[in-house]
This record gives sequence, C-alpha cells and structure tokens, in this order.
Amino acid sequence: MNNKNTGMIATIVTALLCGCPGLLALCWGALMAFISFVPGADIDIGGSSDPQSALFTGLGALCAGVIFIAIPIVVGVVTLRKKPAAVVSDEPLPPAS
Repeated sequence: MNNKNTGMIATIVTALLCGCPGLLALCWGALMAFISFVPGADIDIGGSSDPQSALFTGLGALCAGVIFIAIPIVVGVVTLRKKPAAVVSDEPLPPAS
C-alpha cells in the first residue's frame, strides 16, 4: 500500500473510533449543561442531584468531545496533505569567498 491509502485508512479509523464518540460526548455534554439550568429537573450524575455537578460534567464532556472530534481532523490533514517536492538544482554551488 502506498502512503495515500494508509492515510485514508487512518483517517477513516480515527473518524469511527474518535469522531463518533466525540459527537456523542458533545450531545451528552450539551444536554447535561442545559439540564443543569432547568428548575426542578431530576438530576442524577454519579449519585449526586446537584445541578452544579451536572453543569461541570456537561462542560467536561463538551471539552472532551471537541478534542475527540479534532483528532480525526488532525490525522486527516497530516496524512493526506501533499508533501512539497524536493528542489533539485543542477547549478554548481558558488565559490566560498
């Protein structure tokens, strides 16, 4: 396999293994952050019914989701970018003065 195929496979695998859970974390984090502001909501985050714990859990999940979504983007850019061609010159080097 050449580098283009390897880069494409790496991008697809990271999109499935990191991008999809990242989207789920974004949705769940936004939901938790929103629920923390709803008065009278039945909140149960790890046994705690504190709205502040729901807010911080939601914000943490949002940050983790952004990081997980950024991973496939970075892998795709790094592996699929065009590498600059090496400059080859047939001219002789100038004499050192």
